[in-house]
Amino acid sequence: MRAFAPYPSCMARVLLTGMSGAGKSTLLAAVARRGYTTVDTDYDGWVLPGALWDADRMSTLLAEHGTIAVCGTAENQGLFYDRFEHVVYLRVPLETLLDRVRVRTNNPYGKTTEQQADIARYIAEVEPLIRRTATLELDGLLPISVLADRIESCLHS
Repeated sequence: MRAFAPYPSCMARVLLTGMSGAGKSTLLAAVARRGYTTVDTDYDGWVLPGALWDADRMSTLLAEHGTIAVCGTAENQGLFYDRFEHVVYLRVPLETLLDRVRVRTNNPYGKTTEQQADIARYIAEVEPLIRRTATLELDGLLPISVLADRIESCLHS
């Protein structure tokens, strides 16, 4: 009888994207705890003025890593889609997003009425665009361990 490895040997780059408060950073941390290279673009200067990723830095990152999980949402993220094998949209209802951003302590965005109105506008205007181009959509209300399993399977496809 032939033994099968749990995952194919092929590795992949995964972009985890979604609205603020969807749980991208929490999910990425769970993936990192499993031993994968990860980058959260909300930190360490990845986002430039105008909500744009630093294109040169992102290009270098993706050229240097055959297997990596990146999370974030930026105006120019679509320019990099061809370098990710999977673009995963983490979907969460608006009320849950707003509840999460009000109480989180790791990111100040979403505390003001204006920022919360922006999140509602992004759900209406930006979410449909991301959902059309995502290769996979996950329910952000699922347990983190279940979501991390799905991301891990994407990293091996």
